[in-house]
Amino acid sequence: MSKTILSGNEAIARGAFEAGVRVASAYPGTPSTEILENIVRYPSIDASWAPNEKVALEVGIGACFGGARALVTMKHVGVNVAADPLFTLSYTGVRGGLVLVTADDPELHSSQNEQDSRHYARFAKVPMFEPSDSQEALDYTRLAFEVSERFDTPVMLRSTTRISHSKSVVQTGEPVTGLPTPCLERNPAKFVMLPGNARQRHHVVEARQLEMEEWSSQQTFNRIEPGTGEVGVITAGVSYQYAREALPHAPLLKLGMVYPLPRRLIREFAARFKKIYVVEELDPFLEEQILAMGIEVIGKSAFPICGELSTTRVRRGISNDHPSSSITLPEALPPRPPNMCPGCPHRGVFLALNRLKAYVTGDIGCYTLGFMPPLSAMDTCVCMGASIGNATGISKVLGEEERKKVVAVIGDSTFLHTGINGLIDMVYNNSPATVIILDNRITAMTGRQENPASGYTLQSDPTYSVDLEALCRSVGVRHVQVIDPYELDHTRATIKAAMERPETSVIITRRPCVLVKRDNLERKAPLFVEIDKCTGCKACLSLGCPAIEWDAKAGKKGQATVNRLLCVGCSQCRQVCKFDAFGVCDE
Repeated sequence: MSKTILSGNEAIARGAFEAGVRVASAYPGTPSTEILENIVRYPSIDASWAPNEKVALEVGIGACFGGARALVTMKHVGVNVAADPLFTLSYTGVRGGLVLVTADDPELHSSQNEQDSRHYARFAKVPMFEPSDSQEALDYTRLAFEVSERFDTPVMLRSTTRISHSKSVVQTGEPVTGLPTPCLERNPAKFVMLPGNARQRHHVVEARQLEMEEWSSQQTFNRIEPGTGEVGVITAGVSYQYAREALPHAPLLKLGMVYPLPRRLIREFAARFKKIYVVEELDPFLEEQILAMGIEVIGKSAFPICGELSTTRVRRGISNDHPSSSITLPEALPPRPPNMCPGCPHRGVFLALNRLKAYVTGDIGCYTLGFMPPLSAMDTCVCMGASIGNATGISKVLGEEERKKVVAVIGDSTFLHTGINGLIDMVYNNSPATVIILDNRITAMTGRQENPASGYTLQSDPTYSVDLEALCRSVGVRHVQVIDPYELDHTRATIKAAMERPETSVIITRRPCVLVKRDNLERKAPLFVEIDKCTGCKACLSLGCPAIEWDAKAGKKGQATVNRLLCVGCSQCRQVCKFDAFGVCDE
């Protein structure tokens, strides 16, 4: 045993190793991504990226049915994709332990919604642990596997952005020993969920809930921390840290398992105080269940339902203690709008879409930044894979001329995640929309993870690469073109021709992300601006490249300049400059 400093994600990976996990599967998604990236440090675990979260969970289920312990990780919106197998897994139960990690994102640091995954535990009727620091992230991961096997159930572990990415001191341990050797074992009555079998398993699930509820009231992860005063606090997860700092002397009930609730312990705690606060982020998940027990508590009437909590917000909520404090504006910070990287291959595509006045149904990835000015070329963005289905639906209700404007934009990883079925539907139902697959050879937005089209595994080993062109043709797309998005005129002409075509067309723009290292991309010489040739037309600014800057004081109209520290020499700006004012720096 030794002490070290780990992030929550690193601690979960370590906990999986110490728990004897044999298989780990995931789809990358911030803030959960680093869990699997750290698991590869432990060669005893077979770790792999899956095309999407549903597949990842199904891989984990297969491993646990084989008698091995399995870990599956994803961000909160990924649980939406994995919900189908999760709900049935609650009925089948497990052989080897199975833990599903969901990393929620209060404050929407990198997500399209703020959903609270605790509802999934209640909905699927599976237990959920919620750590409040890195040590608990490790300990609860180990514990979750023991609970999974003891109660014959999958177990959810809920992290949040603060827990996933914050670091604290952790006492590590040795891996468990003596786990059963994985093997085949037939038990169709348990694992084949035909209605007749499922009816019987439902009774098992309900009995399991009651047993876990009583058991959790006796466990140290649900604990009463003594204090002074007549006000008590019930809390869990990272909110525990805020509550403990805001109210250092208050008696506190810290819940390590947030579902099912330890009702007997809660009643025992509540009986001691005249007033009780429930401190929790996002939804009143604990508050509503405790109120349903007939216990009066104060929760969202004092604390905000949107965004993250903080010590200040907890202290302010308790001092105000009235409904007007339920909406707390975030602290004012200098704005820092996100932007595509200098040299990003997506820039030329969105520039073309903007100039063609296309109606762009977008998707989840780096390219969602095509919404930002000056590109301003994205009109919808709902969830992974929705761009193609949205384009199909919009096309169904428009007249011929407006229908030509509809273009779906999706990344290579997102296309493999959930875009393929949308394309099948588009072709099958004769939708004449255009689809652009932005193939930058990587899953870029979450930190450049591999995917089935990149040609490499999680361990960076070469593997088969999905042939996107052949895949599109196999589902019936007759017009599939591959272009280089750095060739701006050709990109625009190709998109324009596809928009005029009265049937489904797919354009694959292929150029590696400028941050991908394995492709050995040479950093080209940065560009500079020839002062006597720049007319101040600002055409180069339409690319929105952060390497291009504007000097308003230079000349009568101002002049473009290039930040050579940012410029990667992609030369897209030279293609929009009619006067060839951009040259290659020879320094």
